[in-house]
Amino acid sequence: MELSKLLIPGAVRLVGQFTSKKRLFQELGEIAAQAYGLSAAVAIDGLQERESLGPTGVGHGIALPHARLEDLNKIIGVFIRLEKPLDYDSVDRQPVDLVFGLFAPKDSGVDHLKALALVSRTMRDQAIVTKLRANADPSKLHAILTESRAPQAA
Repeated sequence: MELSKLLIPGAVRLVGQFTSKKRLFQELGEIAAQAYGLSAAVAIDGLQERESLGPTGVGHGIALPHARLEDLNKIIGVFIRLEKPLDYDSVDRQPVDLVFGLFAPKDSGVDHLKALALVSRTMRDQAIVTKLRANADPSKLHAILTESRAPQAA
């Protein structure tokens, strides 16, 4: 599994700021709708439902909101870099500026977990995170996220 198969260039954005996590989820849903034809309302509801189980802010300014959805036939991703970090209730209490949203089919099982692990590994790579924070062009952000890397163990 590669990020280039999960994330298309049209699903990568730079956004100034959000006033709430709810507004961020609305934007993730709208981007998923525009880029992949997903229902924005279904995507937003899925993210909010998953978030109610526990925060998806993993620390170091990174959030990995995700949801399993009906009527989705493959795993897809949406990436947002925020110019002004958002208070997200992350595990380390730090605001978030890098958000990788992941949407998977309801019955994706282990593939959803593999995709989440791949995104998590990528976002833990300090060199990648530094490049993401240093770039404002969505096409460059996409290239940074999807450039080929040697596979690593989880």
